[in-house]
Amino acid sequence: MVTSIGIDVGGTKIAAGRVDEKGSIVARARRSTPAQSPDAIATAIAELIAELHTEDVAAVGVACAGYIDRAGTTVLFSPNLAWRDEPLKERVATNTDLPVIIENDANAAAYGEFVHGAGRDLGHMVMVTVGTGVGGGIVSNGKLFRGAYGIGGELGHMLLVPGGRLCGCGNRGCVEAYGSGTALTRDARELVRSGAQFGRRLTDLCDGDADKLTGAMVTTAALEGDVASIDLLAQVGNWLGEATSSMASLLDPEGFVIGGGVADAGELLIDPMRSAYGRSLTGRGYRPVASFVRAELGNDAGVIGVAALAVNPGDR
Repeated sequence: MVTSIGIDVGGTKIAAGRVDEKGSIVARARRSTPAQSPDAIATAIAELIAELHTEDVAAVGVACAGYIDRAGTTVLFSPNLAWRDEPLKERVATNTDLPVIIENDANAAAYGEFVHGAGRDLGHMVMVTVGTGVGGGIVSNGKLFRGAYGIGGELGHMLLVPGGRLCGCGNRGCVEAYGSGTALTRDARELVRSGAQFGRRLTDLCDGDADKLTGAMVTTAALEGDVASIDLLAQVGNWLGEATSSMASLLDPEGFVIGGGVADAGELLIDPMRSAYGRSLTGRGYRPVASFVRAELGNDAGVIGVAALAVNPGDR
């Protein structure tokens, strides 16, 4: 049996796993992320590799949030970590004799779903991750799309509403400003602050303190049947459906795989996406319509995906 090590470096934790050829994680390890120290992060990664290393490990993959250069050697920029032009591949390779690849975390998750998850039957796939922000990855003809400089696929920062809401990236009107967990929470808090009876279930969940309301609470209430929460999720889904119709005009995928924490709402998010996509699709009625399915791998997608890429580096 051939295995590989996948490491997913997040802003607060580093998750790692030894993954077999079927995409099963056969051993796990984790560390807290020393986010302000590149040296400490490299040390933590080395410790995880040593902890998971066995004779059947063929390669190591490291996924992280940030811009990875086309050569797959350098983290050009990471918003949550102290990496600026960080030669991460070299740092990791120095501490192991195994082949090493590095990849953007959203790309890694998309590849994981493509190989071992909800996109396994799709040759052309777009994954949209809906969490605090909106991210994603593109797989075309079985390979990741990364663009000329390695930083393509930033789906959450496509323009959706010209001159619209301010996004965390500094621009206005991005998909992320309307179709993310942050947008969901913002709108839910506004409803609670309004004092409207329509939002009374959400008011109860946060004990009347709108600042304590979370996206997870909205999802919980929606799954219980709360009409206001269902409507809030539908608003997010509608924005995302509009965005995916534009993605389809450019990329023409067979299907969209929807992941991230907000996707825990299941069809309460995905069905409005599907409907808005159908209403907005160019050439509707005269072209194949992409499928919309929920991601299957959850928080393990990055670990599984980057481990699979490590043994299939030609797919990146």
